[in-house]
Amino acid sequence: MTRVLAIDTSTAWCSVALSLGDQAPLLRHELVSAGASQLVLPWVDSLLQQANLKLSDLDAIAVGIGPGAFTGVRLGVAAVQGLAISCDLPVLPVSSLDAIAAQLVKENSFKKANPKYFVIAIDARMDEIYWAKYESSTKIDGLAKRIGDIYLSKPEELDLVEIDFLAGSAINAYGNRLFSNTKLPLPMNSLDAAIHVTAIGILDYAQNAWEEGRQINVRALEPLYVRDKVALTTQERLEAFK
Repeated sequence: MTRVLAIDTSTAWCSVALSLGDQAPLLRHELVSAGASQLVLPWVDSLLQQANLKLSDLDAIAVGIGPGAFTGVRLGVAAVQGLAISCDLPVLPVSSLDAIAAQLVKENSFKKANPKYFVIAIDARMDEIYWAKYESSTKIDGLAKRIGDIYLSKPEELDLVEIDFLAGSAINAYGNRLFSNTKLPLPMNSLDAAIHVTAIGILDYAQNAWEEGRQINVRALEPLYVRDKVALTTQERLEAFK
């Protein structure tokens, strides 16, 4: 059986999951704000002990590479680099939005809506959002296919043309600003504002990547930076308040 450890610290949540083949995965997932640096490695040890495994027994380690909080993404990547190098394990990098999409397709509300195309949009702070389009799989519980890149834009620039479902933290953060390019907002049963990235979503996507042979050497592992600029200049801050 394939044994994959998954880690995500790209948000205010610390999340670690361990796949045990046909068994339900083990999970630690808590809102910790800035405390993930002290928890992620002890949680890894705890899950491995619970499964009676050693790190070297694993086939690969998956990690959320962002986009997300700069410090959190770096923490997760650095932790996985250390773990993977210590036992010469391959890694499976997973973007935050792809992980959320992997979780979303399992939700009953999503299945009931049965959308062909959907968007994941998350709050990127600085009055911007990260977003990507997806096409639902024709297979039961199959992973959705991302269409194009992950984008960074103002909420009003979100493209919802032909989109049947919208999910992610951007809904609560920006509300109707997301629907500036559409005639009407999507109905409530076509929205999921609560879903967020977890290690289970990282694991779901990573297991599919493993089956397709998309694991990489840990030395090639890098964070995904969609935003190059992480701070406004003084003049830009002044302009924003005019």
